[in-house]
Amino acid sequence: MAEATKISIDQVKEALREVYDPEIPVNVIDLGLIYDIQIDDSNEVFIKMTLTFAGCGMGPYIAQQAEWAIAEIQGVKNVNVELTFDPPWSPDLITEEGKTLIGL
Repeated sequence: MAEATKISIDQVKEALREVYDPEIPVNVIDLGLIYDIQIDDSNEVFIKMTLTFAGCGMGPYIAQQAEWAIAEIQGVKNVNVELTFDPPWSPDLITEEGKTLIGL
């Protein structure tokens, strides 16, 4: 039986570039909402992410979109998305590309 191909962090980041905060036209990677990506030996993906503010009503929607996007990667066995607000998000976390997209 062939061994499964190891999923890369770059593949996960690429999938997450398709996930947007509906209120801001920038993906979750360039907004700096993804704090950590871990992939275990069985291709189970663990994401730690935040939101632009703790009371964001779109939080569950954004987390679900992230989970679905990662699950589309061939070979992914399971996806766990954890929302955290420690440390709190700040605009300093936006990438240069993200800043360009929103005009900063």
